[in-house]
Amino acid sequence: MSGHSKWATTKHKKAAIDAKRSALFSKMSRNITVAARVGGDPLPENNATLAAAIARARMVSMPNAKIKAAIDKAFGAGADAAVYKEVTYEGYGPAGVALYVECLTDNLNRTAADVRSAFTHAGGNLGTSGSVAFQFERKGSIAVEKVIHSDDKKVPDKDNATDEDEFMMAVAEAEGEDYEDAGDQWIVYTAYDKMNDVVKGLEDQGIEVKGSELTMVPTTPTQLELNDAKKVQRLIDRLEELDDVQNVYSTMSVSDEVAEQLDED
Repeated sequence: MSGHSKWATTKHKKAAIDAKRSALFSKMSRNITVAARVGGDPLPENNATLAAAIARARMVSMPNAKIKAAIDKAFGAGADAAVYKEVTYEGYGPAGVALYVECLTDNLNRTAADVRSAFTHAGGNLGTSGSVAFQFERKGSIAVEKVIHSDDKKVPDKDNATDEDEFMMAVAEAEGEDYEDAGDQWIVYTAYDKMNDVVKGLEDQGIEVKGSELTMVPTTPTQLELNDAKKVQRLIDRLEELDDVQNVYSTMSVSDEVAEQLDED
């Protein structure tokens, strides 16, 4: 999965910016509400979709009070009832990069117009349902510390930092499918319906899980140089700024050098 190694940094970099934190929490709240409603149970131990949504919210430090309020909204009545609908959009951006956009909305016309406008302004175009989905595979994604806890401590011990061979064995033992180096953490990939089992398997080996979520991994990445990568990133940023957009996945793949330049912009 080369080119995807900057996933954690790129995907969550906006979460550290206070000015955008409120909008991010709003997206997370909407996602939790829908997960709770669809799963039909407010308890994450009984609702795997909700458990994944909560884990994702905690990755960006969403307060427990907001998480609880979002769950409660799923089972409210009248004005407090959840009315969101899940919808996806597929299309192509600059340089032929495929994009898969997941939304939660209470107004399909508004969302469709906003997403179409973002594609048009970037020189891309929306496609029909299924036009790019085949280029992605649904996976579980688990972010973990590059540290193994010692038997007699409950906090990370830097003397027990894992090397790659040791970590590879731990992933295999937990029945993870793949992994990659994401700087200060590892990203473990799993079958989408095995994510919670792999999380437990890693934790049982003393590995701290920082968060987990369902993701879409490109099966046919498109390698881009800096100029085209900037154009695609601008489209992704524009889409992610829309209130109704929850996730944006692309087939864009870049070298570490290009990724660093994108992060600097």
